[in-house]
Amino acid sequence: MQRWTLDIDTPDWQSAPEAETACTALLNGELVAVPTETVYGLAADATNGKACAKIFQAKGRPQFNPLISHVASLEAAREHGVFDAQALALAEAFWPGPLTLVVPKKKSSPISDLATAGLETVALRVPAGPVMRFLADRTGRPLAAPSANLSGRISPTRAEDVIADLGSSLSVVIDAGPCAVGVESSIVGLIDGTPRLLRPGGLPREEIEKILGRPLQDASPDMAPEAPAAPGMLTSHYAPDAKMILNAHEASPEDGLLSFGPDPLPGAASARAEVNLSPTGDLAEAAANLFQAMRTLDASGVTTIRVQFIPSFGLGEAINDRLRRAAAPRG
Repeated sequence: MQRWTLDIDTPDWQSAPEAETACTALLNGELVAVPTETVYGLAADATNGKACAKIFQAKGRPQFNPLISHVASLEAAREHGVFDAQALALAEAFWPGPLTLVVPKKKSSPISDLATAGLETVALRVPAGPVMRFLADRTGRPLAAPSANLSGRISPTRAEDVIADLGSSLSVVIDAGPCAVGVESSIVGLIDGTPRLLRPGGLPREEIEKILGRPLQDASPDMAPEAPAAPGMLTSHYAPDAKMILNAHEASPEDGLLSFGPDPLPGAASARAEVNLSPTGDLAEAAANLFQAMRTLDASGVTTIRVQFIPSFGLGEAINDRLRRAAAPRG
């Protein structure tokens, strides 16, 4: 495994020898860990079924769980998906950015059926993180890239997290420091004319609805967890080893505490380990810190993590979605 420590502000980083190494690895069907603005992604050539199979094998991910394909531009995305007026409006408003659109897949698209889990739809994103866009553009391939962690576990926001989970499976790790957003992209399904929020994420629901001029529907009941229409819909996901207790009313000396805001829970000072996602109550800061905070508390050796109440507006919806899935019973 080669680790490329990249300062994104360095002029001409795209011309570095490591950039060519990463592109060659992808074109050869190998796995590359890539930073985005949301989390680190485990990237492979989405048109190469064998390469996509390596993603599922490395993560231990069920093959019925589709992958997001990352592309360099809206024009590139339209080579693979059918965009109606609503999809175009969202893409033009929010790409590049933390939004994934699930649209009908074009029959001419070379994206592997393994990447789409055999569905007639495709999940597409143009990320704000420049490294993934560069790699997709330079290789000329859409890049399938779920979060670069073992399936169901806490998503990675630093290269160290990626290496700890998947180092032996990687050809290259591109280390560009911590991810700014810290939770995965929001996923909107645009399949039946009704926009649906399939996964809350780094783009708040309210901003999406402003562009659409209508409320987003939630995932329909027939979108069963055992056959998800998009990534991140499995009931148990993003899970630490420790048990999670949500909306705790007090801390415990035996447990870890995931705090939020300036008002500590009763007994917070006596908690075995404590991390405050945002002492000022800033939801964007809390989202950026969420996964690393969960990893820190898990590494402290606690068997239970109590979580302080976090409001569900704005990015709080995505934070609470991840926490609920982390706290869900595990099979």
